[in-house]
Formats: sequence, structure tokens, C-alpha cells
Amino acid sequence: MLVTGHTGFKGSWLVLWLQRLGAEVTGFAAPPPTSPALFELARVGELVDDVRGDVRDLDAVMGVVARAAPEIVLHLAAQPVVRRAWRHPAETFAINTLGTAHLLDAVREHTPAAAVVVVTSDKCYADPDSGRRFREEDRLGGTDPYSASKAAAELVAASYRESLGVRAATARAGNVIGGGDWAEDRIVPDVVRAARGNRPLVVRDPAAIRPWQHVLNPLNGYLVLAERLAGSEAFATSWNFAPPLAAPERPVGWIVERLAAAWGVDAQAEGGDPDGPEEASRLGLDPTRAAERLGWRERWPLERGVAATAEWYLRVRDGDDARAVTLGQIEDFETEPAPAGGALTRTGPPAVRG
Repeated sequence: MLVTGHTGFKGSWLVLWLQRLGAEVTGFAAPPPTSPALFELARVGELVDDVRGDVRDLDAVMGVVARAAPEIVLHLAAQPVVRRAWRHPAETFAINTLGTAHLLDAVREHTPAAAVVVVTSDKCYADPDSGRRFREEDRLGGTDPYSASKAAAELVAASYRESLGVRAATARAGNVIGGGDWAEDRIVPDVVRAARGNRPLVVRDPAAIRPWQHVLNPLNGYLVLAERLAGSEAFATSWNFAPPLAAPERPVGWIVERLAAAWGVDAQAEGGDPDGPEEASRLGLDPTRAAERLGWRERWPLERGVAATAEWYLRVRDGDDARAVTLGQIEDFETEPAPAGGALTRTGPPAVRG
């Protein structure tokens, strides 16, 4: 199995889960994007064939795919920060869009039977402030560089799938939270920094709505999708992984308040940065396709995800081993009762292959 972006926040959680499932993983990525980083704290590099490289380098991507010869590819490598995309738009398009083309080209050349899950974003849809939850067939778009780069990655994947025969699916998920995230301009690490510095947290729009999830929810979706896609081309399409339609929509300020309360600190979300880049005030996804065709549903509701996130940072701060804490939360996620309205595809985690 090949995982791109394995040194990042989501990639590190994914590799730890795959290791727990017994998968043999080759990782391809640039060095960890932050310091500290979950990748280093949890010693993730010990668990994979750790290959460093850049998805903008076609020769490097070709080389790692030829070497790993994977049956399954999970493509998470990305420039994931919206505001960085405003500052560095060409870099963002090169990584998110051209990097996706490089990966799919390498699969087509060296392992054409492989199943490829390309992770994009909830921000790939046009008209984000329409007030509705987007379905997979809705129009793609994006006027800002990050959103446009992810919409373009969707079109690249569709082209390789429909015209060039690559078994590729795309996975669209919203804003994720979880332990071990220290990225810039993300709400959990921003709250951590504000709490440790005993200062107010300034965010552009505390009322902004996002489809928040604990990181294990969409990762479970990617694994279920990869398993199904490896077995049938019928699953080579786009998929939303998001909270159920009945779940209440939560603003940024709600997340801040609950994390601060869990840590026993006073970190209030204050509006600011009026000159910052425009962002949608509301984003929502409809996960009906994943529920009906994959049997996937969010296992941890947001309240449980916030509690797990707060616990992770507290335990690691107090000296617990980051790998043990992360694997413990993965085990908890696997073994907790299935959500109301349906189970996962099986009572435990999905099966994986190389």
C-alpha cells in the first residue's frame, strides 16, 4: 500500500491505523510540515518504508510507485492551508492539482490495476454559501486558489478515470479535528496556542459553519472506500464523508468554547482580521451516497471528537507517549458501538491489503 502525505497530520493518523491493521505501507511525502509534528512524536517513520519526495517531481513519483507496486494508493499529499494558498497560489496548484496528475500518471504507467483514493476537500464545490449541503453530483468550482486547486484535482481524477482507465475515486471531507495537529490557521492548534499563551483567540468569523469531524471519521471512510474500490470499479466515483444530515451544524466559536472548557482555560473566540481573504460562511456536505452504498456513517459525533481531541493534548502534555495515546484512541474508535441508523461495513475496521 502507498500513502502519499504520510508525514502530515491526517497521514500520520492513517499510517498508525494501517500499522494496527497489519498493512505494509510505503509512505511518500516531504518532511513533516510543522514542528512539533505527530509524525515525529509518534515515531511514525519507524512503521513505514519512509520515502521523502515531492509530488511536483514526476520522476520521484514514478520511482516510488514503481518501487512499491501498490495494490491500493491513498493520496493525501497536499498543500492544505487555505490562507497559504492565497499567499502562494502557484505552489498550491502545483502540489494539489499537478501533483495529483503526477500520481495518477505513475499509477497508470506502473500499476494500472491499483485502486486509488484521491483525497480532496469539501471546498471543491461551487457556490459554498448557497445554504445547502452539497451532493457529489453538484457543480465543482472555487474562486479562491485553494478551492480551485481541489476542484481541479477532482477534474484530473475524473479524466484519468473516464478517459485513461485508472481506477480512481475521490473523497471529499470537511474540517477535521484531532490530537497532534499543529498546522497554521487551523482551529485546534490555534486554540492550543492561545490557551498556552493565556491570550484571546482571534478568528476571522466565529460564526462560520463547517462540517466538523474527528479525524478518525473520514479516515475510516477512506479505508472503507479503498477496500470496496479494490474489489470493484463500481466504486470509482466521488464520495462525501461528513456528519449525518440530522447532526446540528456547529460554528467555529462552539468548537473553541468546548475545547477551552475541557482544558480549563479561558480562550474566547474573537472576530478579527477584516482584511483577511474571503471565505465561505457556511459549508456542508450530504453523506447519503456513502451511507447507502458504502455503509459508512460517522462513528464519533462531534462532542465525542472534541473530548478525544482535548484528551489527546492533555495526556501528551503530561508525558504520555504520543503513539500510545493515538493508537489507544484508534482502538476506542474501532470498538465503540455503531452509530444510530446503521453500522460500518463490518463490526470492526475495514480489511486492508498491500
